Amino acid sequence: MQTHLADFIEGTPEGREADTILRSCVHCGFCTATCPTYQLLGDELDGPRGRIYLIKQMLEGRPVSRLTQVHLDRCLSCRSCETTCPSGVNYHRLLDIGRGVVERCVPRPMAEKAMRFLLREALPRPWLFGAAVKLGRWMRPLLPPALADKVPATPGEGAGAWPKAAAHKRRMIVLAGCVQPALAPDTNAAAARVLDKLGIALFEAAGAGCCGALRYHLDAHERALADMRRLIDAWWPHVDSEQFGGIEAIVMTASGCGAHVRDFGALLGHDPVYAGKAARISALTRDISEVLDAEREGLAALLGEAGAGTGPEVSFHSPCTLQHGQKVRGVVESLLAVAGYRLSPVAGAHLCCGSAGTYSITQPALSTRLRDNKLAALGAGSPAVFATANVGCQTHLQSGTATPVRHWIELIDERLNG
Repeated sequence: MQTHLADFIEGTPEGREADTILRSCVHCGFCTATCPTYQLLGDELDGPRGRIYLIKQMLEGRPVSRLTQVHLDRCLSCRSCETTCPSGVNYHRLLDIGRGVVERCVPRPMAEKAMRFLLREALPRPWLFGAAVKLGRWMRPLLPPALADKVPATPGEGAGAWPKAAAHKRRMIVLAGCVQPALAPDTNAAAARVLDKLGIALFEAAGAGCCGALRYHLDAHERALADMRRLIDAWWPHVDSEQFGGIEAIVMTASGCGAHVRDFGALLGHDPVYAGKAARISALTRDISEVLDAEREGLAALLGEAGAGTGPEVSFHSPCTLQHGQKVRGVVESLLAVAGYRLSPVAGAHLCCGSAGTYSITQPALSTRLRDNKLAALGAGSPAVFATANVGCQTHLQSGTATPVRHWIELIDERLNG
């Protein structure tokens, strides 16, 4: 695809990156076949190829309209198109650049602006979000449906016990995250209990806050980069100093955070102070499934007869940030099988559930349709439980079903620790 970028972006780091991405696209259209919004709406401008054309026109200096903003907003950033693309188009980075330009050029309606401000300011602060969740339970009947669906009707069971401080030589950091402590508090504790059995100490670093994904995908890029630098500062002593014994990995139990942290090296690549550190953080980042997969033999030995296929039937929803963003496919399913669970087949497993960070709040109609389609696919085999690997997907799916939706590491923990 030939490009002629406008003066406002030509020669800038973002301009050079966008130019490279645009030139890699051969506009074959294969991406439309796996795009969730194109499948729902049938509009070329609500598919990757159409959005690429919109971004290209904008970067070449054509007028930017509210309609352009709407079509870019409707994208889930699921990256299914990247998995499909034969040319390796780095679509999600082009989308980030395009959205940033639109945000500067097109004013949003006041209500939309207020909602996005609240999401940017409340969700990345665990103390504030946790209090909001408690208040939301009391006010649930009065909330708009898009928000009420996200508030658990009853308090969860809370976090189970973390292993006592162990003298394991092998140590890994886990990200606590922003919303997970309030919505799924036992996920990290379950991961710590499983790894403890395998001789690995898992801990949360003091002062580690938001990974920046929420703000970045709400087009507050500078605020998000500041979040990323703060997180690197909190982790760096454990990465770079023998004082803390060194760590093997930075573990993610929320695949959405994992996909973003793995992009730190690229997103901060132009920062002279943080570029090297960011690249090191990205290289150390592992999804919890990758960590457990490397310990498969030890896990199987610990499970013993519990891994003999006697567990209940489970449908696994692989989050887009896991299978498309991090390219981790089939690993969780195989680990669940090792733990004795019987996997129910899921049609259209490559498709998004509609959660997509804050998408379920900013685009509730499309999100609900995608959720219901996904629940129908997950429930086709009448499994006892649905499993997933991201707190956003977990909460979103649970809002539309009575079937329990769990993080898969909790299911492994139950088989291992009873």
